Order: sequence, then C-alpha cells, then structure tokens
Amino acid sequence: MSLPSEAQMRAAISARDPSLDGVFVYAVLTTGVFCRPSCASRHARPENLRFFPGIDAAMAAGYRPCKRCRPTETGMLDTRLVDIARYIDAHAETPLTLAELSAVSGLSAGALQRGFTRAFSISPKTYRNAVRMRRYKQQLKDTDTVTEAIFAAGFGSTSRVYGEATRNLGMTPSTYRAGGAGETIAYACRQSALGLLMMAATDKGVCCVQFGDTEHALLDALRDEFPRAELIASSAQHAPELNFWMQALKQYLDVGGPRPDLPLDMRGTVFQMQVWRCLLSVREGEVLSYRELAERLGMPSAVRAVASACGRNRIGVLIPCHRVLRSDGGLGGYRWGLERKRQLLEAERQRQHGAS
Repeated sequence: MSLPSEAQMRAAISARDPSLDGVFVYAVLTTGVFCRPSCASRHARPENLRFFPGIDAAMAAGYRPCKRCRPTETGMLDTRLVDIARYIDAHAETPLTLAELSAVSGLSAGALQRGFTRAFSISPKTYRNAVRMRRYKQQLKDTDTVTEAIFAAGFGSTSRVYGEATRNLGMTPSTYRAGGAGETIAYACRQSALGLLMMAATDKGVCCVQFGDTEHALLDALRDEFPRAELIASSAQHAPELNFWMQALKQYLDVGGPRPDLPLDMRGTVFQMQVWRCLLSVREGEVLSYRELAERLGMPSAVRAVASACGRNRIGVLIPCHRVLRSDGGLGGYRWGLERKRQLLEAERQRQHGAS
C-alpha cells in the first residue's frame, strides 16, 4: 500500500482521523515517539514530523511507540514485545543481553528473538542500535563537539561509535553534524514538462533535483536538506555547469532528449547509498518491484527499508527511483507525486517502444 500524500497525512494528523490508522504512522523528532494518525496527544510542530509506512520502519529508525495511542498494539501483536521495545528504549545506553530481555519479558530467548523480529522486522539488538544512533544523530546537532555527542548518546567511547556511525550515517560524524557547513550550493529553477524543477549542485556534482509548486517551497526544502550550507541562486555566468546540466535534464523531460549522465553528489546512510547506487543500474524502460530491488541488494527481507530509501532519494529522475513499483504492479509511492511518476514511466515506455 502506498502512503497518502504528505498533505493528506498532515491533514489526518490535524483532524486525528482514525480512518487512516494502519495506513501510516508518524514520528516526532523532539520526543522520539511514533503515533497513529488518530493519537490524542498534543500536536507537534509540523517541521518535527516524520512519516513511515508502518511500525517496523519507524522502529528501525529508532523511534518508540507512543504510550497514549499504542500504535503497535493490534490483535496480532503480543504486548510483551511492545513492553520489551519500551524497555530497550529506556535502557539503550547500557549493555542488554538476550537473556536479560528474556527474563524481563517472560519469553524464552528464542521466542523473544523470533517474535520481536517477526513483529518489527528487526532484531532486539538492531533496534537498540537504532535507538542509540538516532539519539547520537540528534546530539550531533545539539552539542558543541562530536565527543560530547558520543557520551550524551550513551556510547561510552569514541572507538565504539565511529565504526557504527559510519555504517549508519554514510559519512563521518563531523561531516553529518556540519549539515553542509562551509559548503556553497548553487541552485536554479526552471519550468519543465513535470512542473517547476529545482536543481542544486556542489562542486562535486548534482546534490538535489526536486519538483514542486513554487520556488519558495523548493528553496525551503533545499534548506531543510542542507541547513548550514550557503545557498546561492545561480545564473549562467556564476555556475555554467549547473545551467548546462539543467538544460540537459529539461531536454530529456520536455522533448525526450538523451538522458543526461551527470556527476552526482549523493549523501545518505550507507544503506541508502547502496539502494541509490543500485537504482543507477536500472535501465530506462526497465521496472522492478521493491522486493526485487531488495533481492538485488542481497537483502530480501529489507523490502520496507528499501522502499523508505527510495522515498528519501533527493535526486529525482537522475537516480531513477520512479522505476520501482509495488509487487502487484501498482505505482507505490513517489516523493514528488504519483502523477509525475506515471508520466515519467509512460514517457520512458514510449521512447523504448519507438526505439524498437
């Protein structure tokens, strides 16, 4: 099932609409919890909301279930597993053995491991690591030094966190904390066959391609992605490469010109980078399911995580996440709207048909 649009999800949360319970959950950055759309808790600030297709994706990102709306408590889920998730969250800074968790839950070690993994699609150990990493990422933004962040998040030593951080951040901790600090990112907007298009680039290559309704909204989205970078509206004389790249992409979208092969500056977690690089190998005219993409990566059980990484792709079209569909052939989700995804696929199908 594809996620509703962001506007629909925000409206459902505002109205506390129970009809969308089970369709998505939302997390709150400042509290670290995730909720049903109908949750009666006080509304969070809009910029602090994050959306997930299900409880497993939210928990894999390190969020814990809300105690008020209890989003994980369905007739099929053992409440002891929810209690264990909460216990892990409360004690994530201390070593936790499976034997200890077994004693707390009253389940055998094997039953706990199997049940937790089946319910949330991640093991208790992976969930604990995700909780610690989420706290660490927040501390990197809130504290003055990386060392402070390490100890504030409960890792206990710098040597232990650096290996874990680079696996999860896809970059060094200091680079992640910088949020683009010290970098200059040039951007430009053009009308295209798919609506208003923004392209942004660093000196390494294109770091963002997005579609939207207004230049103001696109610029706000770019600031959210790179909060500490210097953003410069480009003119041809200041960034001739960016102007050329945008014209090449417009030609591809508007009149079916050759798909530009541009240098990319991809930034994300190690897993996201794996997914995005794999997407670059999906040829025009080829489509595959989220499950097939997970299998290509050698991680057949990571279907939801793969779908989430596709949704986090910030370089539209050039990283062709639009070529990934649901297993039943449905469009699934698309960050810039299903109609744009449909148009992209149809244009590629017609080009392939004309070439055959």
